[in-house]
Amino acid sequence: MTFMVPLALFGWIPVVVLLFSVLPPRRAAIVSFVVAWMFLPQTGYVIPGLPDYTKVTAASVSVLLAAALFDQRSLLSVRLRLLDVPMLIWCFSPFASSISNGLGAYDGVSAAVNQTVTWGLPYLLGRAYLKTGEGFRELAVIVFVGGLVYVPLCLWEIRMSPNLNQMVYGFGGAGIAYAGELGSWGSRPFVFMGNGLTVGMFMTAASLVGVWLWATGSIKRFWGRPVGEFVLILVLTTIGCKNMGALVLLLAGLVVLFFAKRWGTRLAVYALLASLPLYMTVRATGQWSGESMVAAAALVHEDRAGSLQFRLDNENLLAERALERPIFGWGGWGRARIHDDVTGRSLTTPDGLWIIALGSRGIVGLSAFTITMLLPAVLVFRRYPVRWWMHPNIASSIVMALAVVLYVADCLFNAMLNPVYVVTAGGLVSLAMSRRETAPPSRPVVFGR
Repeated sequence: MTFMVPLALFGWIPVVVLLFSVLPPRRAAIVSFVVAWMFLPQTGYVIPGLPDYTKVTAASVSVLLAAALFDQRSLLSVRLRLLDVPMLIWCFSPFASSISNGLGAYDGVSAAVNQTVTWGLPYLLGRAYLKTGEGFRELAVIVFVGGLVYVPLCLWEIRMSPNLNQMVYGFGGAGIAYAGELGSWGSRPFVFMGNGLTVGMFMTAASLVGVWLWATGSIKRFWGRPVGEFVLILVLTTIGCKNMGALVLLLAGLVVLFFAKRWGTRLAVYALLASLPLYMTVRATGQWSGESMVAAAALVHEDRAGSLQFRLDNENLLAERALERPIFGWGGWGRARIHDDVTGRSLTTPDGLWIIALGSRGIVGLSAFTITMLLPAVLVFRRYPVRWWMHPNIASSIVMALAVVLYVADCLFNAMLNPVYVVTAGGLVSLAMSRRETAPPSRPVVFGR
């Protein structure tokens, strides 16, 4: 690693303080989270007695500190409500897991503090800063612009192999072997996110937002050009990232939105929402093997089908292990995995965040996580009549709520914590509890004019 790693991670705090001093607090908070996720290194420092200092904690702690210095009013405006209980349970479930497994109070407190900083703090800041449709419009535009900023970086790594993180931070290059993994189609970009799966989901979210803002007229021009041109470039780059799972989710998101636009019903989004806890239930109880999903993946790419089969095989073993301690799970230290009795080597590889949560935090923790991320989106979908979803001043809230749902769908197969989605979930709670509009504003504000 180069000197750029500590410079970026620890230097992010004064950068965010500076942003709060020159930008409106809400915009500074949104930019801080999105840019931190895009450009800070995917590594961290172990601090005894405290959560590891990573890009996630750097983003959260820096925004909290800057808000305490420049915008105490927004922080103090947050009042805990019934809708916040699932996040509280999710944050403190590690303590219950440690105590129920005899790991001790110190282990439980340490794990709970870590979960509170990485999940609870971004959620709290989302509650503080994303309370209105205007705030979500600002968030959506910044996510879209972030995707456009990533376009040349992704194109570079598609052509030259994933090497930007190695060049800037001195670690994480994928090498020549990886560059040839996908043959003549080029490499899968990592940029500064650690792996191609995370980049694929980030570009998927940016593309989904861009398409919907363009389709609803929320943004008409960008840099003096029709915004559709930039949306097309962004979508093509997302396809070039070659993340099949992310592309499936992008397609699902677009189907949901345009189904609602065409037929004026929430049916498609409710079907998507219901499928997520249903998947967790039937997979955890062994009622569905997932063979049909593997067969569908094989039609696209044999290697991807093999990867999916590997994940499902491990899920089967891990689910069986998790249900030996179903309420609060096995706690930390890899206890939810299956190990070789002789060597102690782990025989299982957990991939999806849901199976990790079930194994380590039990049904209580998994339920709290799922409700925390999905219920706010449901409430926002219900808040606005479908005929309003296309209105420029409401479209951003709808598409960001859907982005959170797609993130949870991705968590069925991957386990990448992205604080931007947690911030969004917190904001959706505040939006759902705010005063209900009786009609859309008569003169929408449109970005990019």
